[in-house]
Amino acid sequence: MSKFRKKEKRGMPALSTSSLPDIIFMLLFFFMAVTTMKEVTYKVRITPPAATELQKLENKSLVRYIYVGSPLREFRDQYGTTSRIQLNDQFADVSEIETFITNERSAMKEEDQNVMTVSINADKDTRMGIISDIKQALRRAYALKINYQASSRASY
Repeated sequence: MSKFRKKEKRGMPALSTSSLPDIIFMLLFFFMAVTTMKEVTYKVRITPPAATELQKLENKSLVRYIYVGSPLREFRDQYGTTSRIQLNDQFADVSEIETFITNERSAMKEEDQNVMTVSINADKDTRMGIISDIKQALRRAYALKINYQASSRASY
């Protein structure tokens, strides 16, 4: 015969925290893998023009950016309100573009130097004269693959 025991009051078992560090490190590695760092601090105001025919850039590591627009409010006293060129985190003149392209190209792998793309990210109110000057400087630096950044609009 079996013996029946009286039901005793049992407490809740302790919560196991042994897998907690594994979960925390897994989340940490996930966020490290998917987070991108901001590469450039914008010093110019850029409102991209609207376009209907857009293509995404395939390999963004081969793209070098030139920003053109009016300086932000904190830089207007020093640089004025006319359109300025920004290369990386510095304001620049058209004459500095060739040196910038040469330095950026020399920092790349040799097989990637020929497929480097220069992306001009200009404000929609920028005058075409400064864009033409930039294109001439890029032509002198043999940077012949040029991309213009734009935002999408509904096609009609």
